[in-house]
Amino acid sequence: MTQPARPALKTFQVAVPVADLLDRPGGTRSRQLLYGEAVQPLAEADGHILVRRVADGYRGAMRPEDLSQPVEPTHQVITLATHLYAAPDFKAPDVASLSFGARLTLTGTEGSFGQTHEGLYVPMVHVAKAHLRFSDPAGIAELFLGTPYLWGGNSRLGLDCSGLVQAACLACGLSCPGDSGEQARTAGQAVAETEPLQRNDLLFWKGHVALAVSDDRLIHANAHHMSVVYEPAEEAVRRIAAQGDGPVTARRRLAAAD
Repeated sequence: MTQPARPALKTFQVAVPVADLLDRPGGTRSRQLLYGEAVQPLAEADGHILVRRVADGYRGAMRPEDLSQPVEPTHQVITLATHLYAAPDFKAPDVASLSFGARLTLTGTEGSFGQTHEGLYVPMVHVAKAHLRFSDPAGIAELFLGTPYLWGGNSRLGLDCSGLVQAACLACGLSCPGDSGEQARTAGQAVAETEPLQRNDLLFWKGHVALAVSDDRLIHANAHHMSVVYEPAEEAVRRIAAQGDGPVTARRRLAAAD
């Protein structure tokens, strides 16, 4: 006997440039979500909506005013940041700033601008089709060089070590959790410590992750520099051990998306 199809779970999407995903209603930030991202509502509690992030399954509480009814994204922001304008003119008032990876629904174009479903305008040179996938996670991470460190951050305004790695992976179509502990278990493939370091290798410490850009250089968001920086791999290993955070605990290798 054929079983009836289950109804699709309802979704909302993020309606603000950057929204906090809280560990509990009224609690502290666990991660952040970007404009246009999809979430599944699970319940309501204390004036918040408990949600599951579609991209990685991360759960938390969000403010209802940060969410709206879903509209299928057509484009994504592919530059480090862009602006939404009130009119298709770079001299028009800017209404909001969006980060790399934000999702947009464009209904048409006017000159060099795309019009969003909300009637705002974005430079077309800053967006690409929503299905586009990049091929080099380290290259995406390098876009964020100099971005301030922010615990739980996921945007150009600020991000942390796992947020940087997740942004790089998701842009390349690679599955990646939001926390470094889960990334150490599931991101890419495990690599022996004796193998030479390669671009797109992940190095893990207890509570921290960095991404290799070459055989001797890392990029990571870290609280020591309070920003996304390059750091020689050997120097980072020594510094992190010296500050009491121990040795490298795991290494994994990211692959380019198909």
